[in-house]
Amino acid sequence: MTRTYIDFHILQTVPPSCVNRDDTGSPKTAIYGGVRRARVSSQAWKRATRRRFESELEAEDLGVRTKRVVEMVASELHASNTLDDDAATELAAAVVQAAGLKLTKARKSDRQDTEFLVLVSKQQAAALAELAVAALSEAGEVTGAVASLGQADSKRAAKAVLGQGNSVDLALFGRMVANDTDLNVDASCQVAHAISVHATDPEFDYFTAVDDLKGADDPDGQGNAGAGMIGTVEFTSATLYRYASINVDALAKNLGDQEATRRAITAFTSSFVRSMPTGKVNTFANHTLPEAVVVSIRSDQPVSYVGAFENPVTADGGYVTPAAFALRDWAKETAGMYGVEPVLTLVAGMGRAGDVLAELGESTTVAALPGALAAAAIERLPEQR
Repeated sequence: MTRTYIDFHILQTVPPSCVNRDDTGSPKTAIYGGVRRARVSSQAWKRATRRRFESELEAEDLGVRTKRVVEMVASELHASNTLDDDAATELAAAVVQAAGLKLTKARKSDRQDTEFLVLVSKQQAAALAELAVAALSEAGEVTGAVASLGQADSKRAAKAVLGQGNSVDLALFGRMVANDTDLNVDASCQVAHAISVHATDPEFDYFTAVDDLKGADDPDGQGNAGAGMIGTVEFTSATLYRYASINVDALAKNLGDQEATRRAITAFTSSFVRSMPTGKVNTFANHTLPEAVVVSIRSDQPVSYVGAFENPVTADGGYVTPAAFALRDWAKETAGMYGVEPVLTLVAGMGRAGDVLAELGESTTVAALPGALAAAAIERLPEQR
């Protein structure tokens, strides 16, 4: 059986910033190789990647992660029927419950929400609305339709809807419903926490803010001549190693269509490479792009190269070039140790780092990478899924 995985290895320098912070407001960190590293959580970068999908994909390829699934379905009912708000909401709630999603009353509102955040594709919301319309047509009135949606056959049909028509983001990142595992979708994409390739500790920015309407002749006197406020903001700057992997076979199974799989790989490649979490971005404007991207198609298993940085990189006029050497050497040694080379490696890099990493595979550009990678991966899939 042919297996296909895509591994993404990215080196990216981020200047003073706080893109992902903990419950105290401090930049997230991790101990690795015995030293503290800057860290950006996988959740933060997956969220940034999903947001960038909006500029890469059509609306029908996207899902919505929300507790307001009833509102999604009610909106679909409004779009295709003349139901009033109350009737649409009642039918939507009935069909969502029939699908196996428990509802609870929202705080400070009469709205009915799902118990947990759920990632639902727009196709699935529309299909649930169609089931509700069919029940209404058969029953002739809302009360009867709600009752029929509670029957076993309707429940099976509604649950089946949430097992089909997956959006690209749902197929990639999966869905977990703790109280009904039948609704789960196994993620085909794994994203690691990004960590700095070197040791780093958070720093503090002490700032003051001036009251624009307070001058030297302020009537409050010289005792009120200071700043309007003072404070501190923690930040870090780091060269990060970012890693993600896609199980292409699982992605194709989740989507059920090779063309959709091609779109998913293309969109993920572009979005993951170019995205940036938005924490404190107005304060730090940390809009950087990666210095190097190495993408490998493998037939054995996903392989992270984070071990290249277990021994922290030391600066030699910067961290990017030493990190590129460490990454190149680790990739070569890993291939030699286990006797398995990637099926294909594409490298897009700038400056000396790009030259060093070009030894691992074919040189390309970030602009050309998504299309070339998707084409190579799709070629390895069976004709029929």
